[in-house]
Amino acid sequence: MTGALVIGAGPAGLMAAGELARAGHRVVVAEAKPSVGRKFLMAGKSGLNLTKAEEFGAFLAAYGAAAPNLRPMLAEFGPEAVQAWARDLGQDLFTGTTGRVFPRAMKASPLLRAWLNQLRDAGVDIRTRWSWAGWDAGYVFDTPEGVQRLTPDVTVLACGGASWARLGSDGAWAKHLDPNDIAAFRPANMGVLVEWSDHMARHFGRPVKGVALGAGSQRSRGEFVISASGIEGGGIYEVSAALRSGAPLVLDLLPDMTEAQIADRLNKARGRDSLQNRLRKALKLDPVKQALLMEFGRPLPDHPAKPLKALPIRLSGMRPMDEAISTAGGLRFEALDEGLMIRHRPGVFAAGEMLDWEAPTGGYLLTACLSTGRWAGRHAAAYQGKAAAF
Repeated sequence: MTGALVIGAGPAGLMAAGELARAGHRVVVAEAKPSVGRKFLMAGKSGLNLTKAEEFGAFLAAYGAAAPNLRPMLAEFGPEAVQAWARDLGQDLFTGTTGRVFPRAMKASPLLRAWLNQLRDAGVDIRTRWSWAGWDAGYVFDTPEGVQRLTPDVTVLACGGASWARLGSDGAWAKHLDPNDIAAFRPANMGVLVEWSDHMARHFGRPVKGVALGAGSQRSRGEFVISASGIEGGGIYEVSAALRSGAPLVLDLLPDMTEAQIADRLNKARGRDSLQNRLRKALKLDPVKQALLMEFGRPLPDHPAKPLKALPIRLSGMRPMDEAISTAGGLRFEALDEGLMIRHRPGVFAAGEMLDWEAPTGGYLLTACLSTGRWAGRHAAAYQGKAAAF
């Protein structure tokens, strides 16, 4: 075949396919799973967080060490552009109190349906159950019709990371590339394991709100949920990179009060009340926060301001990579040129979670997948146009 090939039909791959089609190229999208956007749909089950409406500098900072590499892509297609793109696909959006942006429908399926219709109208040919098996006189695919080979003029790889294998992100693509170009996969946005005492069982499934989490230099004001095996949720995901590196987890149960203010309120509440009643009455400490304090702060001093502000949480490990929301590691930016083309594979570009970057949930992950897919698609289209001129 001539034209363009995209491997992977997640957000990055679909965005790249759209850019290639708009540039006038014939596009085939090969997807290993029976349907497209499976991880995208799963992420939308609890409300599709498209992006986050905040100042660009703060938004970019969420990408940590990868921010300089991602800056040009996010500057071209950042939070405002993502919202405009979704509205163009017929989605009415709203912004929550924390700046997170969602479709009013909350689900991912209406957006995905409109997006796929747009791509099909543009002539994009999406082939499911096409699993990339490597290179051999072109791209080799295992398909229901047997082994197939394609010889595109230009390719965008959007194969995902190495988490949620059942949804298609298993990192299997790494064996087809130079191992020196790939940073080892590590779990990101993952929960942590805690060996709870028996008295915590009644709190399983309860959210913990209005707290601050700290690990190393990372801080979060997000909430989390206590599960039977540990802690899950956006708050813990925001500090997961530091936890993965071995930093201890510290919880501030009253982040809007100083230690002195806490001590003062407890002193004024002294009397016949027990410490537990003073925590409840003077500090409005809810039962789940009290339980955490008793779990990790004992023996409690009579004035427990310090453990309330810096409660050390004893972890027994991290959730495994296949249960993580995303992964760190992947194709190194040093192996790519400014257009996201693999330096020693001319005409082969890469995008999305298969690149070596990580970011917390809250709209950052999806925005970077969309923006890198768009960037790779545009540069691939330009490269193909230049190649055809010779």
